[in-house]
This record gives sequence, structure tokens and C-alpha cells, in this order.
Amino acid sequence: MYFAALLARTEDGWEASDTELDDVETLSDLADLAREATAGSAEDDTVLVFIEQEDAWFGVVRVDGEEDPRIYVSDAAAAARSSYGEILLTDEMLGREPGNDDPGVDLDALDLDGTEDGEPADSDAVPDSAADDDTEDAADDAVPTGPLGDPELLTDLGVPEKELLGLEPGDALSDIAEILGAAEVLETVR
Repeated sequence: MYFAALLARTEDGWEASDTELDDVETLSDLADLAREATAGSAEDDTVLVFIEQEDAWFGVVRVDGEEDPRIYVSDAAAAARSSYGEILLTDEMLGREPGNDDPGVDLDALDLDGTEDGEPADSDAVPDSAADDDTEDAADDAVPTGPLGDPELLTDLGVPEKELLGLEPGDALSDIAEILGAAEVLETVR
């Protein structure tokens, strides 16, 4: 189960709203959604996007006005297995060349045995299941396990890096909201 909410800091304090991410396909879409939350107020208002997959991972995206979004994900490998997590795990965060969607398969490095469908392969050829396992392992290796992103994105709001890194999925977003003084407004949309 997923939870997603916007937490916008305005002159009057924090305002929370739940949000649907069904139409969000990229980080740019998510940043635009966050900026719309403060439309009509000061251009440099801070908006936090909270995304959580129950007991698996959480992510925080910070959007300050027109600046590039800052991202923190508690477990990149777990998030990579989620459609919402994939939005947050940009090529830049993962150290990939932009547009390289599948780093796990290098077609030039494959040793093709030259058989066609219906022809028996050599007895020392790798079975399809083992080849699939290797491809999955390579893809998993491309995304690190554990935290990824900017662990200092909330430091100026009272959540130090060490504390953010120590938060566990499930309670993390409530804990962050508590520190920000926004626990009550977040609970209204949970």
C-alpha cells in the first residue's frame, strides 16, 4: 500500500494535502505538482512530497520555488521495484547516463551461441533460467541497497542527516512531520 502527500510551508505554517500519483510519470511532473500546491503564494515556498510504500521504503522530495528538486530515498533497491519509486530514482542519482533505462543488459557483451529457435544448444550452454538470474542480478546491482540521495535536504528544517538516515519505513513520515511541527496536518490526510 502506498501513501503520498504534499506538505507545503506557507506564511501561515504547514499545509498538507493528499495527492494521487497516477498521472505522474517523471520527477519533473512531480515537481510541477508540488509547485502547484503553493500557487498564489510566495514563489520560494518549500514543498515536501512524501511517498511511502508500507514497511518497504519512503522517499522525500523537496521543492523550493523553481530550484531543482532534492530527493532522499530510504532504500533505493526497494524503491526501484516500485513504479512510484522509479520516479524518484533518476539517472543522475543512480550515476547512469541519461536515457540508459536498462543497465543490466549489455548486448555487446552477450555470448550468443548461434542457435535458432528449435535447434538444440550446445551442452555447455547456459540454461535460460541461469541467464535470466544473471540479468536480474546485474539489474539489482545497478541500484544500491540502502539510502540514496540528499540526506541533508531537511537539515535546515530541523531534521539532521543522522536522524533522517536512522528513520525506518512505516513511521518515518510521521516522525519527520512531528519534528517539523506538522504532525497534525499530515494526519488529516493520512
